[in-house]
Amino acid sequence: MISRLLVANRGEIARRILRTCRDLGIGTVAVFSDADAAAPHVREADVAVRLPGAAPADTYLRGDLIVAAARDAGADAVHPGYGFLSENAGFARAVRDAGLTWAGPAPEVIEAMGSKIEAKRRMAAAGVPVLPELDPGTVTEADLPILVKASAGGGGRGMRIVRALAELPGAVASARREARSAFGDPSVFCEPLLERARHVEVQILADAHGTVWALGERDCSVQRRHQKIIEETPSPAVGDTVRAELCRAAADAARAIGYTGAGTVEFLLDGDGKRFFFLEVNTRLQVEHPVTECVYGLDLVRSQIEIAEGARLAAEPPRPRGHAIEARLYAEDPAAGWRPAAGTLHTFEVPDVDAEFEAPSRYGLRLDAGVGGGAEVGVHYDPMLAKLIAWGPTRAAAARRLRAALAGARLHGVTTNRDLLVRVLSEPVFLGGGATTGYLDEIGPDVLAAPLADADGVRLSALAAALADAEANRSAAPVLGGLPPGWRNLPSQPQRKAYETADGTVIEVAYRLARDGALLAEGHEDVALVSARADAVTLDAAGVRYAFAVRAVRDERSRESLGTGEVYVDSALGPVALRARPRFADPSDLVAPGSLLAPMPGTVVRVETEAGAEVTEGQTLVVLEAMKMEHRITAPAAGTVTELNAAEGRQVEAGAVLAVITPAQDPSPEGNPR
Repeated sequence: MISRLLVANRGEIARRILRTCRDLGIGTVAVFSDADAAAPHVREADVAVRLPGAAPADTYLRGDLIVAAARDAGADAVHPGYGFLSENAGFARAVRDAGLTWAGPAPEVIEAMGSKIEAKRRMAAAGVPVLPELDPGTVTEADLPILVKASAGGGGRGMRIVRALAELPGAVASARREARSAFGDPSVFCEPLLERARHVEVQILADAHGTVWALGERDCSVQRRHQKIIEETPSPAVGDTVRAELCRAAADAARAIGYTGAGTVEFLLDGDGKRFFFLEVNTRLQVEHPVTECVYGLDLVRSQIEIAEGARLAAEPPRPRGHAIEARLYAEDPAAGWRPAAGTLHTFEVPDVDAEFEAPSRYGLRLDAGVGGGAEVGVHYDPMLAKLIAWGPTRAAAARRLRAALAGARLHGVTTNRDLLVRVLSEPVFLGGGATTGYLDEIGPDVLAAPLADADGVRLSALAAALADAEANRSAAPVLGGLPPGWRNLPSQPQRKAYETADGTVIEVAYRLARDGALLAEGHEDVALVSARADAVTLDAAGVRYAFAVRAVRDERSRESLGTGEVYVDSALGPVALRARPRFADPSDLVAPGSLLAPMPGTVVRVETEAGAEVTEGQTLVVLEAMKMEHRITAPAAGTVTELNAAEGRQVEAGAVLAVITPAQDPSPEGNPR
């Protein structure tokens, strides 16, 4: 029996494992990097051990430090979670060699499945359908389109789509760099790209006594950059016959490699929904495991621990009930090429959650979050903040519950993909069960990521923000704070406030309050003020009342102490993030025209230009690495590189000037510069 377990991970999965350990009466040990010193999983564990440094290579990928931490803290078992070292056979072996219980499959199994190339060969021998493997050096025009894939790891890292042979060398080199950074293994291979395919997977659970459960299939087709963002079970594309075949193939795969514990066998389902092909075996828990837990009424982490202790599974798994959908909430901007976001998460509130880190006792809403309000979102780790899971009697019921919860969440600070998730859950193709792995590209991330609040909603939210700001100013006034809001001796001019939205749109608010308290707002003639506080405003617009929750985050660096910084307004019209514009511009905010700024903190991994070079529009100039992904900085227009501040290996902050491009002059028809 395990008495104290070390969780070799961080974030929401560490918290998830700790919750089950508390239920089982098992003591817990957390490990943490310097960047995670104040993280929730550190506070929630019984004891915690520091891993000096911040980068994964110095901390969560150091198996020797983690094994030493387990010994020092008196742990007798290790749970790897997912990511980092969870599929590292050497780490699993080191844990066992140290006399500790490993809550996962045998190192030999991890080793066999750790190479996607070797895994496909083993599965083919076991009779599981596989796609042919292609050597990057022998790919021809006839093989296209293809997918370049990292042999180790997953999560969309080290994957590139190639549709032209000229793109292949660059795609292979980029995939190798990303794979080396994320998994420590630069090996890649190629396979045919199935267009309009579905990504489906089967959850398996196997004990050491020969019993294997195949717990239905999950559909993970809604993906960005090959990274899942919405998962569900059961799949709307899988019928009873194909489901039985998938489960049988997954169980055969598990038996062929002597699998124990929880794992996942992933497949691609072709466009007609009848043929499927093996992708890989994930020898660990999956991010999307909560949907299976809800539908099957299981605690998969508990099962992992009990199997590691030698327990037997029942002869048959429980029967499924209902439908569950999970949405991954990321700190990223879908409208800006899925650029990760970093900074302070000022507010993180999800309404009406029924359970955290466990399946609800009845149909409802589950939240697995690695952060809370006030958390600092850094650049060293995956940008996922939380997972929200809705479990309902039908797929439509689950989608509606999840959509409402996401739309009503208060998420202030870093940019997230929340608006995209809400729109996907409202979109006819998804609701009709027709989403494939190309779904986001087909509909368009710009369309799906459009703000939930329309132009009128943004303008009304800006008015509410201005009224709340006036209340904050009045309550903070050292004298005459009891005067009515907006009171003036000579009300000849309205009060004015300017805000800027994320896309740069400037909204001017002008209003005054009459002596009887009536609101007179330019452009809002049909709007009446019902009540106003510094954090809440109620407005009546053409007979319909709207309640606005307002959160202002002051910019302490501004010369104006009040009414500057970020303002977040939440209402039934949709969430709105605004930037209050100061009356006086700060000269330090000005940069030279043509400046290319770092969109996030990160490391410069490659510079593809030099000072004085002529560049074309869209040409890659600098490649940044942040949150374990590569991000290309491209020239916005043709011109000359007149300044270059980027150097390989250099750490840069968000907003740092990487280069300055002087646009090429456009000659007039007469041949003279305009």
